Amino acid sequence: MRSTPHGANEISLNPRYTLRVSLREFFFENFAADLEYHPRRAALYIGLAIAAASFWFLSPPENKFTAMPLVFALGALTLLTKGIFLLRRSSEGLGLSESDLAALSGHRKQLPSITAQSAQILQDFGAGPLLLWPLLTIGKDIDQSWSDPPRVHIFATGAILFALGWTIRRLT
Repeated sequence: MRSTPHGANEISLNPRYTLRVSLREFFFENFAADLEYHPRRAALYIGLAIAAASFWFLSPPENKFTAMPLVFALGALTLLTKGIFLLRRSSEGLGLSESDLAALSGHRKQLPSITAQSAQILQDFGAGPLLLWPLLTIGKDIDQSWSDPPRVHIFATGAILFALGWTIRRLT
């Protein structure tokens, strides 16, 4: 792997072919590439967010602040956020250049396969604990009796779920 003058990394898989991916394109592809107005997908995401939040809400009080219920709570936040973005017409084309946006207005993107969609949902769910684990510090500040939040376990679980979703997306 070597860097180019524009900040992109070149990955040479074969001497004939070179894959260039900038850091911006990598994050855009993984977090915002599928944000287009789609009410059915939004309903699915919001329904899954409610189900994940229910797992945390219905957990016994002594287990509510252990690693697994917190993973579900943080995953529910990201699924709900993405569901809201999928409901907004103005989020279509978010992060695209002018030429890409003009090309998008002419036709709708096809829905991915069930496998690819499931992998995307798993990746989005894993992004919650992966990115939102610092919120546990705020919870510790609110409730002084919570002495040791499971930050590392939640971060590791989110990273594993995100990587698993990313891997499945790449293989499909």
